[in-house]
Amino acid sequence: MKTPSLSTLNRRSFVLGASSAVALSAIPFSKLAWADTSPDLKGPTVLSGNQFDLQIGYQKVNFTGTERIATTVNGSFPGPTLRWKEGERVTLRVTNNLKQDSSIHWHGIVLPSNMDGSPGFDFAGIKPGETYEYQFDVKQNGTYWYHSHSGFQEQTGLLGSIIIEPKDADPVVYDREMIVQLSDWSDEVPEQVYANLKKMNDYYNFSERTLGDMWRDLKTKGISNTWNERRMWNQMRMNQNDIADVTGYTYTYLMNGVTPEQGWLGLFKPGEKVRLRIINGAAMTIFDVRIPGLKMTVVAADGQNIQPVVVDEFRIAVAETYDVIVEPDANQAYTLFAQSIDRTGFARGTLTANPNLRAEIPAMDPVPVLGHRDMGMDMGSMDHSGHDMSTTTSQNVDHSAHDMGKMNMNDMGHSGHDMNKMDMKGMDHSGHDMGKMGMEGMDHSGHDMGKMGMEGMDHSGHDMSNMMGQGMDHSGHDMAAMDSSPSAASLTKAGFGNTESAPKITHAQTEFGPHVDTRSMAPQNGLTDPGVGLRDHQALYGRKVLTYADLRALHPTRDKRQPSREIELHLTGNMRRYMWSLNGISFMDAAPLQLKYNERVRITLVNDTMMTHPIHLHGMWSELETGDPDFIPRKHTVIVQPGAKISYLLTADARGHWAYHCHLLYHMLGMMRTVKVV
Repeated sequence: MKTPSLSTLNRRSFVLGASSAVALSAIPFSKLAWADTSPDLKGPTVLSGNQFDLQIGYQKVNFTGTERIATTVNGSFPGPTLRWKEGERVTLRVTNNLKQDSSIHWHGIVLPSNMDGSPGFDFAGIKPGETYEYQFDVKQNGTYWYHSHSGFQEQTGLLGSIIIEPKDADPVVYDREMIVQLSDWSDEVPEQVYANLKKMNDYYNFSERTLGDMWRDLKTKGISNTWNERRMWNQMRMNQNDIADVTGYTYTYLMNGVTPEQGWLGLFKPGEKVRLRIINGAAMTIFDVRIPGLKMTVVAADGQNIQPVVVDEFRIAVAETYDVIVEPDANQAYTLFAQSIDRTGFARGTLTANPNLRAEIPAMDPVPVLGHRDMGMDMGSMDHSGHDMSTTTSQNVDHSAHDMGKMNMNDMGHSGHDMNKMDMKGMDHSGHDMGKMGMEGMDHSGHDMGKMGMEGMDHSGHDMSNMMGQGMDHSGHDMAAMDSSPSAASLTKAGFGNTESAPKITHAQTEFGPHVDTRSMAPQNGLTDPGVGLRDHQALYGRKVLTYADLRALHPTRDKRQPSREIELHLTGNMRRYMWSLNGISFMDAAPLQLKYNERVRITLVNDTMMTHPIHLHGMWSELETGDPDFIPRKHTVIVQPGAKISYLLTADARGHWAYHCHLLYHMLGMMRTVKVV
């Protein structure tokens, strides 16, 4: 087969698989052509000190062979890196040279609410031609970033990195640091991207089932099972391949503003220990990051130092940051590889001491497939003892006989059965490969599958959107401000919030209706889940993947008070209509979530959708409950897996009105709340 050349690659060749990777890696690094980003466009510069002048303006760019207009800061893409020092007071004069209002939000920075840079809260934005002076004390250190919070300007390039040096000795030892800022660029204006999604939610998703998939299913599952499976998914109006809204069909994935064809270059000297400060500044893309042949020691998450964790791979959601230490061999080159969660493209760079050396670019991993685990279905009564759970990708399982490896419990037809009351007990899965089912810890020994109807059930005629949450009290109240417990004594202890002993999941009446297409009946704990597409990597490839359960703060927990109440928030939406909300209520119709100054609360997030959502709270830390109350890690952005739940503690130590939202740009319009601290 002929290998495509570099010149054949463009943004429409959005599935950059093994053949494209071979084509790129076959070219010496020194021969790679730099993207034509226009002679006026600069790479990110570094600005240090405590006085900064920043100019927001338009800039011509060309990442794909077509000239477009970006929104930049000081004419660079990404914007300049700002270096501050902990304990100092910084002043940033930001001038808006655009034709529209603009803003800069200092993501993850603890500051007064009128300096946060979020229009519509305690800040009015910056009018065209005007200058706004931000001024605040720097109370933290680490890796952060900034971006616009006006319109869709973040998508068009208004973003940059912030590095804050600690006032005391840095506990992380390294010889050289490199900033790696990931982003996604589209030649389409973001308003058009959003309009396309509203008209057709899968407009950019080409990872659909094919005739080949159908033929394979017919051979392995039979006509009845194949038909019933497809009917169930269609009935729920869902797509197992719906991993990302916006894909490599329109996106070019950038690393420090550099395209994959060009490849960003990071040079080090022999023997150096390198600190990579990795920032996901994308609008909509979650990345999975690895450096083949090189272990990474994670030392900080969202700017906060953690106890070191050695991994091969980690997922970084939109707005998250991770600092990792690597010790590369000076005699070889390494590919820093960041593939999109839906495997429709990647950003990449080369770490080397010698620019003449090149590194192989790995093929992307198989396209993930969603299953019932990602729908929050109750699988807890099943027993899978004695079965092979190690094979979890649909590309690596044997479907002979009744192989369950790829089923994800979707090979069931259930016509005429009430799924809301279905007892899953009595199943015998002996001889079946349960690898892909995502049903770890279940036990099916001694159960008779033959009588259960795993292959003969049919869900036709049932409203699957209403299958999760029956038997609950739907008082009609917005659960955003619901106190799950009257006192701290009745709550799970601090640090252990997301456990089996936590309060039962409830659904407000506001979650029922055409604006919400799914509700999780039994969301799983998202703490130990590396995420869809990564769950089997240890077993298949020997790659250790970071999970939130691995995170332990380097320093002891500051506020050890028990939470006085719990707030349960549901991430909701209707994918077909491309409507997003919290507790079924869109931002424009929602009342503020009110907190008392300095109170200690637990927030439990329940993802009722089948998409991964990074949730960001402005102005205050989200203290992730990983099971160790003495070293609770602090984050500013938290991934909530599909059909899962996660909890964190919050000390309401910042008065004002704060934004609280999903950081996927096109979800933010609806999946947002105001947090009011008084």
